[in-house]
Amino acid sequence: MRATTSIRRMQGLTVEEHTLTVPLVWGDPADARTIDVFAAVVSREGGEDLPYLLFLQGGPGHEAPRAFQSSSAPAWLEAALREHRLVLLDQRGTGRSTPVGDRDLERGAGAVAEHLTHLRADAIVRDAEALREHLGAEKWNVLGQSFGGFTTLAYLSTDASSLDRVYITGGLSTLDRSPDEVYALCYDKMRDASERYYRRFPEHRDRMRRLADLATQGRLTLPDGEVVSLSRLRSAGSALGTNDGWQTLWSLLELDPESNAFRYDLAHAMPFSGRNPLYFAFHESSYASGHATRWAAERVEPADFAEDPTLFTGEHIRREWTETVPAFRPWRDVAISLAEHEWPVIYDAAAIRDSDARGAAAVYVNDVYVPLEYSLETARLMPGVKLWVTSEHEHNGLRSGPVLEHLVDLAHDRRVR
Repeated sequence: MRATTSIRRMQGLTVEEHTLTVPLVWGDPADARTIDVFAAVVSREGGEDLPYLLFLQGGPGHEAPRAFQSSSAPAWLEAALREHRLVLLDQRGTGRSTPVGDRDLERGAGAVAEHLTHLRADAIVRDAEALREHLGAEKWNVLGQSFGGFTTLAYLSTDASSLDRVYITGGLSTLDRSPDEVYALCYDKMRDASERYYRRFPEHRDRMRRLADLATQGRLTLPDGEVVSLSRLRSAGSALGTNDGWQTLWSLLELDPESNAFRYDLAHAMPFSGRNPLYFAFHESSYASGHATRWAAERVEPADFAEDPTLFTGEHIRREWTETVPAFRPWRDVAISLAEHEWPVIYDAAAIRDSDARGAAAVYVNDVYVPLEYSLETARLMPGVKLWVTSEHEHNGLRSGPVLEHLVDLAHDRRVR
């Protein structure tokens, strides 16, 4: 394993940048392929010897936030740096960790699909372990947001002895339920979220119905030329899974659908875009522990969603987008191949139960992406991880409120702020 390190200082922060060259396929010495994995270690003056807190980003397919970039620096950065050195890891395939992008398609869909099968949470754990050893830490703490929480569960399945405390926000995944079960329950969550929205803004149901008619007629077009399908239009409702997402949706539905503002705002509101093709092509695999996905969200769509175009959807991916979304068309064969892939089991419930994991987890009552019911099933295996079950925040609570402070206090038996 090769490693390079550099240091930057700016805005009162010290950022050590580490790049490790690691195997693409861990555990197979016959496979010589490698990738780079990048992480930034952030500290305040005087905090150079504080314990490490590894942040595992949501996704899959998104890089870690940047401490120096005001538009992406996490709102919880100050809270993290009070008691930790923060490790911002670009998960393999994202950011500066040998990112996956359109240029990779020149190698052929089959080769790219095979490459993506090595980017899952279990491989991210192996990368994290290599980074921990590189930093000389015997143990460290982990903060997992959404998919980062899934990755934390994979960490507890194989390397729990490396973890001191774990903090999970909106990321207590089911360990054994199928993608079909997960996405079916997520439809129920989105139905409830849709109806709550229309109770507040009943006039918007007719506006959504009008937009649905325009989409069905092929009369909604985005700036990149995409002719917006009905399923893509409805996916803008994914915003309802965030604390202030209703404002995004409200502002969108107030606009003239023929205006430039509507076209650009609709493109921004939809959860999947060409910026992170891995997020689209790879997303359903995050719920596939021992399963093939086979377009689970599409297959389990309830009858009332097919009949009522005003019901919004969340992270429900559709196969038709490989034909209708310009940014996804080049990824069609990759996405189809991954949908048929039989993903190996990634979690070990017995190991998680025996891990004696300590820490705290935020479980959001109205989470439309990671259902409360399945999170509570998983939580029962970790009695040392204290639960904060709350309706105060939605799935993005970590970014919009003092969630981290609350969890750290809870884990250390301090008076909760």
